[in-house]
Amino acid sequence: MPYQSPISPGRSWYEDSAGPRPEYPTLDGDRQADVVIVGGGFTGLSAAVHLAKAGTNVVLIESYRFGDGASGRNGGQMGTGQRAWAEELESEYGLTRARALFDLAEEAKAHLIDFSTANGIEIDYMPGQLSVAHKPRYVDDYKAHAEIMATRFNYPHITFMDARETAERLGSTLYYGGSRDTGTGHIHPLKLVIGTARAAAAAGAHIFENTQATSIAAQGGKVKVTTARGTITADKCLLAANAYGGDLEPVSASHIMPIGSFIGATVPLGDELKVLPGGESVDDSRFVVRYFRKSKDNRLLFGGREVYAVNDPKDIHIHIRKQITEIYPALKDVEITHGWGGYVGITVPRKPFVREVMPNVLSIGGYSGHGVMLSNFFGKLYAETVSGNRDRLKLIEELKIPPFPGGRRFRAPLLFLALNWFALRDRI
Repeated sequence: MPYQSPISPGRSWYEDSAGPRPEYPTLDGDRQADVVIVGGGFTGLSAAVHLAKAGTNVVLIESYRFGDGASGRNGGQMGTGQRAWAEELESEYGLTRARALFDLAEEAKAHLIDFSTANGIEIDYMPGQLSVAHKPRYVDDYKAHAEIMATRFNYPHITFMDARETAERLGSTLYYGGSRDTGTGHIHPLKLVIGTARAAAAAGAHIFENTQATSIAAQGGKVKVTTARGTITADKCLLAANAYGGDLEPVSASHIMPIGSFIGATVPLGDELKVLPGGESVDDSRFVVRYFRKSKDNRLLFGGREVYAVNDPKDIHIHIRKQITEIYPALKDVEITHGWGGYVGITVPRKPFVREVMPNVLSIGGYSGHGVMLSNFFGKLYAETVSGNRDRLKLIEELKIPPFPGGRRFRAPLLFLALNWFALRDRI
């Protein structure tokens, strides 16, 4: 029987195309470390690589298998900048800080490519991203955005597309315009997870799968992470569980909310269909965003159904097919070979959450759908803080991230109501 993630629904096309997926041992017995990392996604594994290469004694534990969470199951789009547009950050924080946040994200983009190359990880990088408007009133925003990025943020790679060019590049007439970004691209995320885990182990990090943290406590200048079969005592702890942290640590739980995001993969498409002839990835202007791209073997990978609760939806294929057909009517009968989901960590303002949640315990997550690029780099930035340089990560720590309203009991129902209201706005 093929392996099925116990925490994420469906089996992904990534799992069937990534090649060998090594298994790592379960922690058995107590350990001492300089740093303990809880969570084996992009952030935690990246931090483990950089820490181990710097000579740090690091122990990383993952509750299930590396790649079972969002890092191994996401849409693979890198994006540009932070989750919010640079001009939105400028209006909130001023131009100087907005530029610093944008430049940090650009460094994250370059780091992801350089890291993969340096560690021999084939991530199936494909260039280009289209961002498209699903309503006419948004078109002017995309036109202004391209100009602002070139003139105020020194990023000349975004160009405006009118309706005709948008239709040609998409192979669909559903959208009204948008922008094309030639300075970014999309990847195979599970290959990156597998390769980063290998790099961490090769660098000397002690990494363990199927090892769930049951408690974290800071006492006597040390951090103790307890598991079913051993306790790890360390000087510092990185909490990198993101959407899968549950109630392990209450501050992170109150600021990071899991939402389910679901993807379908079709059979390889024939070139005659003219779907995304340039090979770019796509995101649209809906609050409940639709995102899609073609794989290297010409499959359409389509994500577009978010669920604002942790219950797994049924019939992923049916909902994904409906959305594919709206954009590409010729694909109404296309075979969907895979349907899967994962849980993304979001924050109220859709900006990353970085905070010291107890002495010597730093929590990082809440990438809000923009984690493919940022999370790997934030792992590197965490390693920098351990060596004494916290300045760059401070840019993110100082962002205004309020907790979700409603407390532990009511925050999920309130979020469900609020975000479904936004989904209704997308349709009218």
